[in-house]
Amino acid sequence: MEGRRLRGGFTTTDSPPLHTSEPLRRTTFNRLFAAVYFSAILALLYRHVRNLFLLSTTSLLSFSIALSLFISDLVLGFMWASLQALRMSPIRRKEFPQDLKQIIKDEDFVELDVFICTADPYKEPPMNIMYEDMKMKIEHVMDKGKIIDEYISDQQRRQVFNKWIKGFTRMNHPTVIQIMNYKQVILDKKHDKDNSGRLMPNLIYVSREKNKTSPHHFKAGALNVLLRVSAVMTNAPIILTQDCDMYSNDPQTLVRILCYLSDPAIKSNLAFIQFPQRFHGLNKHDIYACEYKHHFQVNPMGFDGLKGPSYIGSGCFFHRRALFGGPSTPVPPEIPELSPDHVVSKPIQSQEILSLAHHVAGCNYENQTNWGSKSGFRYGSLVEDYNTSYRLHCEGWKSLFCNPKRAAFLGDVPITLFDVLSQNKRWCIGLFEVAFSKYNPLIFGSQYMGVLMSLAYSHYAFWPIWCIPVIFYSFLPQLALLNQFSIFPKLSEPWFFLYVFLFLGAYGQDFVEFFLAGGTVHRWWNCQRMWMIRGLSCYLFGSVEYLLKSVGISTHGFSLTSKALDDEHSKRYGWGIFEFSVPSPLFVPLTMAAIINLFSFLLGLTAFMRGNNMEGLGLQMILIGFIVLNCLPVYGAIALRNDGGKIPTQITIISTFVSVAFYYASSLCF
Repeated sequence: MEGRRLRGGFTTTDSPPLHTSEPLRRTTFNRLFAAVYFSAILALLYRHVRNLFLLSTTSLLSFSIALSLFISDLVLGFMWASLQALRMSPIRRKEFPQDLKQIIKDEDFVELDVFICTADPYKEPPMNIMYEDMKMKIEHVMDKGKIIDEYISDQQRRQVFNKWIKGFTRMNHPTVIQIMNYKQVILDKKHDKDNSGRLMPNLIYVSREKNKTSPHHFKAGALNVLLRVSAVMTNAPIILTQDCDMYSNDPQTLVRILCYLSDPAIKSNLAFIQFPQRFHGLNKHDIYACEYKHHFQVNPMGFDGLKGPSYIGSGCFFHRRALFGGPSTPVPPEIPELSPDHVVSKPIQSQEILSLAHHVAGCNYENQTNWGSKSGFRYGSLVEDYNTSYRLHCEGWKSLFCNPKRAAFLGDVPITLFDVLSQNKRWCIGLFEVAFSKYNPLIFGSQYMGVLMSLAYSHYAFWPIWCIPVIFYSFLPQLALLNQFSIFPKLSEPWFFLYVFLFLGAYGQDFVEFFLAGGTVHRWWNCQRMWMIRGLSCYLFGSVEYLLKSVGISTHGFSLTSKALDDEHSKRYGWGIFEFSVPSPLFVPLTMAAIINLFSFLLGLTAFMRGNNMEGLGLQMILIGFIVLNCLPVYGAIALRNDGGKIPTQITIISTFVSVAFYYASSLCF
């Protein structure tokens, strides 16, 4: 947690504008295309319903296939429709920080607290500078359960370490709070002022109390501890939340947010300003689609045209007041020192302040309070960022999306496929926890945010159900083709062109948005490939894990994505080679889909070359060929690679065995 003072001020009627917003030029096209595409979806669903009635009295197999296709297309239609809420009125904002100096005064300032969070310093390696050294010493004491004298350089540190006794562990220890001046940490200087004589900000290390008898709220709980500790120490009105593996990349960032905070027309109900997550170290074509261009850059502009973007966990400037109830209905804190209006009058190093900070950081402090429900960052989901912003928007707050050309912050990305999928699986579980709670975005959200905003949030809340159409379309047409069974319209039928339009329309619009946001053709291809891979792995496993969890069956629970570097992994990632080295069940459905699609495509191609009539199976061949192209990295990892990143042998054997079993089972049905 870092305290910092920034200059700022308020605009006047004759001041130059500090920010503007304008609708995207493609908005009109989006609306017209949505009307046409929606009509096509209705036509397709009509065909499915008609087929269900016609086949209800025929074979059970035909009816089951028709029902499966109807469910798949219904899910695709819902996900498409919910996404249109973000395409109805997207806007682009621009700031004019150069005009800010014309209206600010020397006595005006804004206080800022920076929350830098990590749940596991090994999987999420924080920034280095002297902070790393100090953190490692404290963790070493936690591991050993005793204090090494060479770590104690002054009386202040001795007071910190005196709290530790034998038996304390990483998951069982009291609160640790250590205050150091930023200049002391960065430059190893004992002075607390810069060259101009101004006080430097403080860097405050906080390790919240952990007790096996108390529930642990992972990242959201850590943020709420920081929120309370910072309140009693500085109570700065603005808070920046930042993942520990991200760093500031633009000195103008703080001035940009002042362009919004200095506008009284929007300040009263502005909860936060969100910057996109952007990353350094991505390989040339971003093979795992970790850029998340739609999620972090395109869709937030659509949110911004409604009530504002969702919180994405990092690079976000919060108005402290927004975390204590709605704009017109504040939630009173338990003690006056936590009120957003409280003025801290005592020195940060005073014993009274330190004692109170330790008290509010205790693991039992939140018992019988509003923390996590009506105050602070919200609990109840593994995606506390999504859940928090959703609840803030329901309370009447708005947010802004700030996306300057130069990245405000840069961070690390996972460099193995397993870590990418594990991260997405955790998101899926967290999103379902919101989707199937009493705060369901479609029902609860529509009452407080309006239809479009609730649809936009629902698009993410139901993200995992993408697995339904992906799985059906990755296996059902393929098994049908292996048994020479047609499930799509013939090439000569008018319905064929409807399928082509729906496919090209969805993919085409997705590509245009990606390209206009600065993407490349190759990166877009990898993005849509990863959508299919996620549907066959983390979306499926995340849905199953949530289902098991909801009926009381224990799962592995919270896990972090490793962003620590391994030399061999780094080399393969840099070369753009997929990493499958972990023998995880996540890879089994993907490998099965690759095997079944390849053999069905080869069989269909052989039949075509022999002159067999393939008109009825034409659409299936097109779909299967598209999936085979997407699975090229899988085939290489199965048969063409000898490095450590290939698919483990046991995964290949299991996938092959289950694929053969699927084929024989389907041959009995067809």
